[in-house]
Amino acid sequence: MPLTTTRISPDWPCQVKTPGSYDWERSAAKWLRDLVPARYASYPALIRHPVLLARHAQIQVQQEIRVARTALQTARADLPALGLPESVIEHTIKMYAAEVMQLQHIARSVRAVSQALVERGR
Repeated sequence: MPLTTTRISPDWPCQVKTPGSYDWERSAAKWLRDLVPARYASYPALIRHPVLLARHAQIQVQQEIRVARTALQTARADLPALGLPESVIEHTIKMYAAEVMQLQHIARSVRAVSQALVERGR
């Protein structure tokens, strides 16, 4: 029986095989495990149910976005009190801005993988 494939989002992570291809769920689970704290990777429920792992990864990435945004929004006010030179503060602000953008891309990728896992389970 031929494997079916699904159109994938431009946000689909390159580390995850195309849905419907051989062993794609395993590649999805491996990628998702890398997004959550290591202690979660060994929880049996998350190992057995990749869709549950995807849900947790979505929550985890959303929290990371909030943290990066807070760090970005408060950097100019908080960092001078730490005695940091202006050049370091500017570099830090750029770093946080880039991190927010990267995390937003990861969040879209997690949503795409999560949706594919849900569709697979139907």
